[in-house]
Amino acid sequence: MSKICFGIDIGGTTVKIGVFTTEGNIVDKWEITTRTEDGGKYILEDVAASVKKYIADKGIDMADVVGAGMGVPGPVKSDGTVLMCVNLGWGVFNCAEELSKLLGVPVKAGNDANVAALGEQWQGGGKGHEDLVMVTLGTGCGGGIILGGEIVAGVCGAAGEIGHIHIVDPEDTIGVCGCGNTGCLEQIASATGLVKLAKRLVEETDTPTTLRDLEEITAKDVLDAAKAGDAGAESIVDILAKYLGKALGAICAVVNPEIIVIGGGVSKAGQYLIDKIQEAFKPIAFHALRDTEFALATLGNDAGMVGAAKLVLL
Repeated sequence: MSKICFGIDIGGTTVKIGVFTTEGNIVDKWEITTRTEDGGKYILEDVAASVKKYIADKGIDMADVVGAGMGVPGPVKSDGTVLMCVNLGWGVFNCAEELSKLLGVPVKAGNDANVAALGEQWQGGGKGHEDLVMVTLGTGCGGGIILGGEIVAGVCGAAGEIGHIHIVDPEDTIGVCGCGNTGCLEQIASATGLVKLAKRLVEETDTPTTLRDLEEITAKDVLDAAKAGDAGAESIVDILAKYLGKALGAICAVVNPEIIVIGGGVSKAGQYLIDKIQEAFKPIAFHALRDTEFALATLGNDAGMVGAAKLVLL
């Protein structure tokens, strides 16, 4: 059998586990429930038990297991020490070292958004590019920076927190961000931000829009209406694009990536959204950066698992 590695993406509800060849081909994948009770003390034990069962059931020689990579929802230092994962109940401890002891193979760990960016760079929308910025537009706004094929994690693993760049003017701020600050990009450039902007449009203006006919507005409703030509909905998407384009212009002036990959649920709006962001990005970007390539993420929910597998191969 060829050498294999495991990619583990730990979320607040489920843990995704994948088996990969060292070339990046997926062999198998499955999920287990994330048990967050008692400070999340069972999570790594459950992961190890599940991986060991797979190895035993498939008759895999441990000599063929290169190791395991793990993405976790929190900042992670280069030595595998996680600096609190609120959603998992974890405090500060070396999660890579702990899982390595349980599995008996080398383990590396990284922040889940950074690891997802690595996955897209290796096998997804950024494949073929060594230098990449990824933005994930979901409930919040996450991100990751890959330079020279490796994650830029920073001293305490907090690099790439694109959603928490302070970029929104005070008068445009919609409440307080989940991080406790105001004016974060995430307050605008996210599904949550789109809904808040839509509600503000409906409640505080007389702008004609089909969104007024809906009992509950979702981000998909806003994007679908905008793509269908609803001027009010389109004005909301333009706000998202304006601030995201501005943030990406600043990021690119620092790291100069080959490509920007847009993922997350909001990215299902497709090329329409990419075009909007590019329209906002080009006029404000430094002249040498204006032709930076934009692409959609392609791995979906597997990105973290794929990137975690790559992490242990670096």
